[in-house]
Amino acid sequence: MSLRMALLGLLSVKGPASGYDLAKKFEISLNHVWQAGHTQIYPELVKMAADGLVDAGSEGARGRKTYTITPEGTRRLHEWMIEHAAVGVTRSEVALQAFMLPLLGRDDAIAVMERIRAGFQRRLAMLEGQSPTSFGVYALRLGLAQARVSLQWADEVLAELRDSAG
Repeated sequence: MSLRMALLGLLSVKGPASGYDLAKKFEISLNHVWQAGHTQIYPELVKMAADGLVDAGSEGARGRKTYTITPEGTRRLHEWMIEHAAVGVTRSEVALQAFMLPLLGRDDAIAVMERIRAGFQRRLAMLEGQSPTSFGVYALRLGLAQARVSLQWADEVLAELRDSAG
């Protein structure tokens, strides 16, 4: 459902677009908060057209269809934003590795944490380089806060591991 809403949101903000254009826009904007590739986006657009949420225009060059949000799509997006209680389900390989870190020896655990920390540092640098429009600014702030807290957490764990040398 969230991919559908993400696509409706993109069409609302960016206007009519082909599946290819939507996938590219997804990569540079929403991909920071919701991941989806071409293989997920194209079938979802077909389903959305069948459900009356988007209008798939006639095929243009290279068989491209231009999708436009319909009034029903706009209504459903608004309804979802107002009524849907977002679920914060987390599937995190970082958290999974952190959970199992005690299975490793001290030096290996430090190496893993240094790699995790470097990933958080790269993410923070990437997010700090973003220049959001009004669309996405709050998600960017959330991402920046999460990256900063994650770096702080990684530093604390690294300090604890290094101090455990005894």
